[in-house]
Amino acid sequence: MAGMKAGLELRLGQSLAMTPQLQQSIRLLQLSTLELSLEIQQALDTNPLLEVADEDDRTEEESEDTQSSEEQDPGAQAGEELLEDRKDKSADEDLVVDSSWDDYYESDGSTSLSASAPGEDYDPFATQSTGEDNLRDHLLSQIHLASLSDADRRVATALIESIEPSGYLEEPLEEIVTLLQDELPGLDLEEAEATLHYIQQLDPVGVGARTLAECLSIQIEQHYPDDPAATDAKAVLDGDWLEAIARRELPQVTKGLGISRDRLEAALRLIQLLDPRPGLSVGETAADYIRPDVIVTHREDGWHVDLNPEIAPRLRVNQTYASLIDRSSRGKDATYIRNHLQEARWFIKSLRSRNESLLNVAREIVRRQMDFFEQGEIAMKPMVLREIAEALDLHESTVSRVTTNKYMLTPRGVFEFKYFFSSHVGTADGGECSATAIRARIKKLVEEENPKKPLSDAKIATMLGDEGIDVARRTIAKYREAMGIASSTDRKRLI
Repeated sequence: MAGMKAGLELRLGQSLAMTPQLQQSIRLLQLSTLELSLEIQQALDTNPLLEVADEDDRTEEESEDTQSSEEQDPGAQAGEELLEDRKDKSADEDLVVDSSWDDYYESDGSTSLSASAPGEDYDPFATQSTGEDNLRDHLLSQIHLASLSDADRRVATALIESIEPSGYLEEPLEEIVTLLQDELPGLDLEEAEATLHYIQQLDPVGVGARTLAECLSIQIEQHYPDDPAATDAKAVLDGDWLEAIARRELPQVTKGLGISRDRLEAALRLIQLLDPRPGLSVGETAADYIRPDVIVTHREDGWHVDLNPEIAPRLRVNQTYASLIDRSSRGKDATYIRNHLQEARWFIKSLRSRNESLLNVAREIVRRQMDFFEQGEIAMKPMVLREIAEALDLHESTVSRVTTNKYMLTPRGVFEFKYFFSSHVGTADGGECSATAIRARIKKLVEEENPKKPLSDAKIATMLGDEGIDVARRTIAKYREAMGIASSTDRKRLI
């Protein structure tokens, strides 16, 4: 057996190391606006070397000094470029980033839409409902303000506890009375019924009803007592004709009620004004306000894409603390400051990198989807993440992180970045059409159809085929259902 020989060998190779700074950059990139705000606030709270730049107190001379120091040490940039565009990153000449907040709104001279002056604590949403009240609390608050006896208040509370979110009484009234008789021995069904009728008149009207017919009848009595069709509408509801109407057996209904077709149609028009689920009008969740990451505007020289200045404050290194150490400093205090100084620099660079990636992806999306911004959904072009990644020389996973939970404010509304990506559908001339554009076309055809002769999925497929878009009937059905559009049978109107 040959003896083993020890030796040294030198090899060259490359490997990807996930440095702490790279990990931080990736984490910031995938954060939503709200999550980013929390991350920035946490960094400010835990790192004394990091602070928000107060631009009101900065003079031009200070700005020049800061700029010169940043040139010497790029890692110590104060964050002034976080919301500025790099000229060499321009994706299109039409996409300019040189606007201010005032450019997003036009003032008519009589009203001001500018932000509140410094020192003001005005909150435009302070007087608006947050939506946190649920139906139960909404009803109980009205009961507490009413002049009811203790016994009636106890019965009303028990009834409200049994009302489901849509507004209907969930348990039979007899069972509720039986449960309450231990506390209220003298309670009978008639008293509970009277209390229930009182609850049914609260806001929203119709809550506490046991059937759909009862719910709608209560609303007619409260809101439309003098309507000429009120009597016929209540007759339809009290006679339990709703199922026959749903089966489109109108001749049977008119004969059973002894009224004309015109009177029945007037009654149905009145019923259509009512709310079959009144409880849902009272929100159970807080309103979710979206803060857009970028703002897209159109001006004389083309489309402009700007980062929303509210998504990230301008950060800088606290020079007072940073000046306490130098390269020769030693000890725990110096090490503490030096470590936090490095973390502050990393955080500022990672934040700037995040915003640059966000802006560049947004610009490329706008450049490719220019027709959408000018014409709407019908002009949406097919696009996938890979195309954006190749155009910006980024990894597809990076573009995926940038487009997740990121929003842009446009003249057509607020859209998530991912909204602009859709699959390709072939056309007769060899071109391509996006699934979003096809859905928009289907929606428009349905809106323009004759309500008495709605278009079937097969008919819509034929009409799109005539326009050169080859889509199967089952694909039309899938898109229609995804948009919440009923089938042609259910869309057919009786009146």
